[in-house]
Amino acid sequence: MDSYGGKGAGGVGDDGDAAGPDPGATPARESAHRPEPTSDGAPERAADAAPRPDAAPRSDAAPRPEVSAGAVAPAGAIAPGDTGEIRGVAAAADADRDRPVALPAADAEAGPPFAGDDAPHSPRAGIAALSMPYQVVAAVALAVVGVFACVHLAMVFLHVAPSNTLTKQHGEAVDDWVYPEFEQNWKLFAPNPLQQNSSVEVRAQIAGTDGGRRTTGWIDLSAQDAERIRGSLLPSHTEQNELRRAWDFYLGSHTDDHRPNGMRGELSERYVRRIVMLRLDEKELGGRVQKIQLRSVTRPVPAPAWSTEKIDTKPSFRSCPWWRITAADRPAGATVEAAR
Repeated sequence: MDSYGGKGAGGVGDDGDAAGPDPGATPARESAHRPEPTSDGAPERAADAAPRPDAAPRSDAAPRPEVSAGAVAPAGAIAPGDTGEIRGVAAAADADRDRPVALPAADAEAGPPFAGDDAPHSPRAGIAALSMPYQVVAAVALAVVGVFACVHLAMVFLHVAPSNTLTKQHGEAVDDWVYPEFEQNWKLFAPNPLQQNSSVEVRAQIAGTDGGRRTTGWIDLSAQDAERIRGSLLPSHTEQNELRRAWDFYLGSHTDDHRPNGMRGELSERYVRRIVMLRLDEKELGGRVQKIQLRSVTRPVPAPAWSTEKIDTKPSFRSCPWWRITAADRPAGATVEAAR
């Protein structure tokens, strides 16, 4: 560790007065810290920047602290004579202070944050965008729709479910809800598949132009529907189910001797007559239809060749009485005079 007790370059004398540099003396520290010449013979830039003894001190340089005689510099401190190193540190500090600080791209684009009521609000959507009265109306409407949907699902479930305590006690209310708009032609828990073919046939009593009357043979209406469906990629619902559902409606609302069960039975009769007259109107029967008679033919499906089951394939018939055709039963294009 060097002491600052003796005279030297920039040192303090024994009498306390500042002694200038001795022209004849060689500054030991300057020679010690002078950089080695580079490969091209030029000295380092830091050595060239060292102040000469006769140079005026910089005004912007930090003041040199007063050092008492005999004081020992702390470890790592720069000695008073190390002017080149001090100038290099000061230049590096000035360069760091003047260098602009780059902000991240995200922070630069974000801009100043919004605060308080100046912050933008996202637009409301759905019911929240409505005013309070309309929100109340929408909530009530949704509640009504939800209750109706739950009641409807419960009624349809009871209708297609097997017989139970609820259906025995409230079967009439369930039927009133389901029929005729929501009628279901299926049951829960894998009902037995149909093992028979049923068809609806009709024959008509025709009044000829000569005043005579004659009766046609049986016309298979179900076979006509099957012929229209066969080979069609997109068969219509009417061709597939209109006649079949109408006949099931009729059988379910009449007794075995064809007596109607209330208003539903009379409604089913009119419905079947109108469907049959639409089919007969497409045919040339040679006169005006006065009466019609329907029957259902049920033919059991024969057993496959590999089965040993014996099935009687003899058809069974269920015939309806003759129905007189009125003007309301004829197609809309028919006139009242043609109906008489």
